[in-house]
Amino acid sequence: MKRVIYPGSFDPPTNGHLDIIKRASSVFDKVIVSVLQNPGKKPMFSVHERKEMLEMITKEISNVEVDDFDGLLVDYVRTKKANIVIKGLRAISDFENEMQMALTNRKLTPDIETVFMMTNYRYSFLSSSIVKEVVKFDGCIDGMVPEAIHDYILNNRLE
Repeated sequence: MKRVIYPGSFDPPTNGHLDIIKRASSVFDKVIVSVLQNPGKKPMFSVHERKEMLEMITKEISNVEVDDFDGLLVDYVRTKKANIVIKGLRAISDFENEMQMALTNRKLTPDIETVFMMTNYRYSFLSSSIVKEVVKFDGCIDGMVPEAIHDYILNNRLE
């Protein structure tokens, strides 16, 4: 059984994230979408809220599990009995950063592979940071986030 970990902050989840989740679920037997607990960042949503949103948008995908973790990704991957990490890429700038992290993970744990998946071109401009900025200034996020969590994002954001 091929299990893959899709880690990220998902603050909030976007249509680009959902695109990667859906496509990964058609390639791998099990996709574990894992929210990183990063105390160094000031999130708009708590880990619990991010997990709740991810569960809302993936409830129809039977081979997707939502979880959270802190610490080293490679340690978490081992605890989930996986050996593949999937990372979504939008642009060359994403690749440079993700390649550095993938090579660091490979140095720490050579048996864990990182697979890069390009997002759909429709979402190549999209990031959680952009969504947060638009929300902060009461802009329209239609088409940026899954409909299932659109109102949740607008009604539950931290001020």
